[in-house]
Amino acid sequence: MDNSNGTCTGAYSTIDIVTGKWKPRILYRLAQSESVRFNELKRFIPEITQKMLTSHLRELENHDIILREIYPEVPPRVEYSLTEYGRSFIPILDSLQQWGTNHLSHLEQVNHQQEKKIN
Repeated sequence: MDNSNGTCTGAYSTIDIVTGKWKPRILYRLAQSESVRFNELKRFIPEITQKMLTSHLRELENHDIILREIYPEVPPRVEYSLTEYGRSFIPILDSLQQWGTNHLSHLEQVNHQQEKKIN
């Protein structure tokens, strides 16, 4: 880990990309397709509000993680896709998923051991 001053700026920058309840799911869905329409994302995450989805998409667009493409049709069609730069985040997302799955398993084992001590 290259962080001689201990500020972890790279880690914080990365965490900023996935901070938010829905951003990992948005990124996961975008990683599955070449492009996705807004309503497809909304259907994929039915619990998310339109306002929150719009907010997350704008943040990801501002970070150059996703591309928003507007087609001059009536009604206008808007599609989202990962940028080439954004695609470089997929392995990080995969690693986070794997670590999180392992962590949940670890916590389950710890809880089981603690219950055994109590009984």
